[in-house]
Amino acid sequence: MTNIVFMGTPDFAVPILHQLLHDNYRVAAVVTQPDKPKGRKRELVPPPVKVEAERHGIPVLQPTKIREPEQYEQVLAFAPDLIVTAAFGQILPKALLDAPKYGCINVHASLLPELRGGAPIHYAIWQGKTKTGVTIMYMVERLDAGDMLAQVEVPIAETDTVGTLHDKLSAAGAKLLSETLPLLLEGNITPVPQDEEKATYAPNIRREQERIDWTQPGEAIYNHIRAFHPWPVTYTTQDGHIWKVWWGEKVPAPRSAPPGTILALEENGIVVATGNETAIRITELQPAGKKRMAAGEFLRGAGSRLSVGMKLGEDHERT
Repeated sequence: MTNIVFMGTPDFAVPILHQLLHDNYRVAAVVTQPDKPKGRKRELVPPPVKVEAERHGIPVLQPTKIREPEQYEQVLAFAPDLIVTAAFGQILPKALLDAPKYGCINVHASLLPELRGGAPIHYAIWQGKTKTGVTIMYMVERLDAGDMLAQVEVPIAETDTVGTLHDKLSAAGAKLLSETLPLLLEGNITPVPQDEEKATYAPNIRREQERIDWTQPGEAIYNHIRAFHPWPVTYTTQDGHIWKVWWGEKVPAPRSAPPGTILALEENGIVVATGNETAIRITELQPAGKKRMAAGEFLRGAGSRLSVGMKLGEDHERT
């Protein structure tokens, strides 16, 4: 029986691990990131993949630096015939890539060579794409650049968020892996090199990218909001105070005010001017230090001091 080591960390990887077990592959060990402190009490919380592995009684390794010999040798001790990764979060050393008989393969949430990197789901929505997908490819020492074994397209609905698309792609990845592994193990699959000229990148999201740029067209801002919902969440500022913008919607508006100007205060939202004639109605927000709330609730409370003509996003941040 093929000896598989699975490497993954977040929720995205859990259905993929579960699929391996459902298909009766022998998962000798799971490798995941270390537990992380969360919450006000900074209590250590295990990664979702660790929880799933322990539920099935699978040995778990949590290297801090997988490229260190004493840490990757623990993986090699399980004598893997194949290593399967999905959103593991660390770059593998050559010693691991070369060891398994069937190599190391990765389940990546994009249609490679597009959107290589750690945040392909965010960028697919943010860039306004109407489709993305999952690619299974061999791992090499360059970022997401290995030869491709299989690919499946997944449409992006205009209402998709990073949360809903994440779940669709995770399920698609699990199904694609189930279909691909038998062909790989039987030697009935031909790897396809990636076209380097078409490569694009989706690096991990930085804090400054969460801020809404009201000079952008309304359609682009709407894509930004849903690409960051429910994590890490976009934000703007009002009189120096941060508002997390959890949700908004596109509404037509005459281009009669500078971007960021409040055009209307409505029962169901705050309408804000953008860089074109598509305004954004903020429908759900979270002022600094407050709970997440509907815009109507906010306007009946602290937001009652707002008025049409005020501007968002042009001042210095403060909490």
